[in-house]
Amino acid sequence: MIRILTVLCSVSFFAACAAPRPLSSPGGRPLHHADRGFRNVYESPRRHGFSDLLRWRFGLGPRETPPIPPEEIPPYRPELVEPDRRAIRTPDPAKIQITWIGHSSFLIQADGLAILTDPVFSERVSPVSFIGPRRLAPPGLKFEDLPPIDAVLISHDHYDHLDAATIARLGPEIRYFVPLGLAAWFGKLKDRRISEMDWGDESTLGPVTIHMVPAQHFSGRAPFAFNRTLWAGYIIETRHRRIYFAGDTGYSPHFKEIAARFSPIAVALLPIGAYRPWWFMQPMHMDPADAVRASLDLGAAVSVPMHWGTFPQNTEPMGEPPLYLKKALRDAGVPEDRFRILKFGQTLFWE
Repeated sequence: MIRILTVLCSVSFFAACAAPRPLSSPGGRPLHHADRGFRNVYESPRRHGFSDLLRWRFGLGPRETPPIPPEEIPPYRPELVEPDRRAIRTPDPAKIQITWIGHSSFLIQADGLAILTDPVFSERVSPVSFIGPRRLAPPGLKFEDLPPIDAVLISHDHYDHLDAATIARLGPEIRYFVPLGLAAWFGKLKDRRISEMDWGDESTLGPVTIHMVPAQHFSGRAPFAFNRTLWAGYIIETRHRRIYFAGDTGYSPHFKEIAARFSPIAVALLPIGAYRPWWFMQPMHMDPADAVRASLDLGAAVSVPMHWGTFPQNTEPMGEPPLYLKKALRDAGVPEDRFRILKFGQTLFWE
């Protein structure tokens, strides 16, 4: 049953990467708008067919040399810290606070506002509650310890980023920023305040401006219903600093385009996990080396890795991404302090 569910949920990934599309749009519509949904602007030169999907699922793809020798990776034990509940309850208005809850879920506090990114508090990320990837690390911040939330940013509709149970618990008073096509999903949960946005759109939230920016990924919560809704990242423009939340994305020139419009970026939240096998995952996920390149493209003062260590999703060892990240930084000649590897529940304070 587990294998069948996994293969079915992977079909949308196969379809998103199957064939490059021409980078032109008749009628002057945006390049990322397709006839029945959306597409990536920068298509990968790698083409995957259904046979590649099966090779991936059954481990029959090409052999790859692991970036970190397996014997150097200790057994994975999630590192948790006791959250700074006092700072979370009464944040310093002169600081930006970013607390890692796990995976792509962060609590961002700035300018008197509290914003959640892709909040997931459920035990599993799956269409059903009794099967699918199960949490290996508890949420770094318990749901009941959350401060009053002003807004939620949703990057796309995959189950590890859009969790129905968590959204239901958060309730209707919060403002939700979502990519095109997702307002209908939220419409099933009545009385939600939804701001549906396209790449390049912006919206205000008190003193903060929320910008939706491109990502290279795909969407779909059910087999054969893929790319009907958009995927995206966000720039959170506070009164003094800009924070970038990448969502889920592969590496492409879109990082340089974001930097050209929004530089300087103080903090970039970048995915570093779910990248192996690399021959198959490369178009839509970043590995740590790609995350280093993305951070340099963005010119971010500091980057925070995410999308790792919480749910078992791909074939790399759970403890590999942070070790690989340190290696990638050394190989690129980038100081380690350009990335802050947070523990679950840890808060980054930015003056």
